[in-house]
Amino acid sequence: MTEAITIAAVVEGDGEVKALPVLLRRIAEELSIRTVAIPPPRRVPRSKLLSPGGVESAVLQASYQVDGRGGILLLIDADDDCPAALGPELLARAGRARSDRNISVVLANREFESWFLAAAPSLAGRRGLASPLEPPVDPEGPRDAKGWLSVRKVDGTSYRPTVDQAGLAMVFDMAQARKNAPSFDKFWRDVARLLEGGR
Repeated sequence: MTEAITIAAVVEGDGEVKALPVLLRRIAEELSIRTVAIPPPRRVPRSKLLSPGGVESAVLQASYQVDGRGGILLLIDADDDCPAALGPELLARAGRARSDRNISVVLANREFESWFLAAAPSLAGRRGLASPLEPPVDPEGPRDAKGWLSVRKVDGTSYRPTVDQAGLAMVFDMAQARKNAPSFDKFWRDVARLLEGGR
């Protein structure tokens, strides 16, 4: 029996706890990788992760879930930080905590939901969203992607990460998101590296 490839994840939001495993499974399926173990992501507030010793502690705890093949994925929102600056800094800190593990750090620019904006047409009519649904010119530009989605809900509800995020993660067009959101393209490539490096 083939040993499963494990991806242990650390996230900052409640919505990502459910949505990230959906994305990881979708990418594994695209890569024809069938034996993947995805423990529930560990949720650690962004402020705690960025504080001294925060990311190190989170990565150390997550590392106990990876016995053999696979690695650790840290996914947080960039918010107003520059992903190209903060990402490498967090990766270096994570690597010092567990240099013997494959580790990836991805900052969604500006937030996880920006990836939905990048593939907005594929979400038309889904989970109460308007149809048609045109993407913004710069999907990773708006500071409040959650608000952008709420404004475009036509079912009388607002976008709620714990209710909607996993459902949208299941159906948005990942190829379109990769094309229109560089941070999602990096996420996809990093996850592929963790999965394929574990083969």
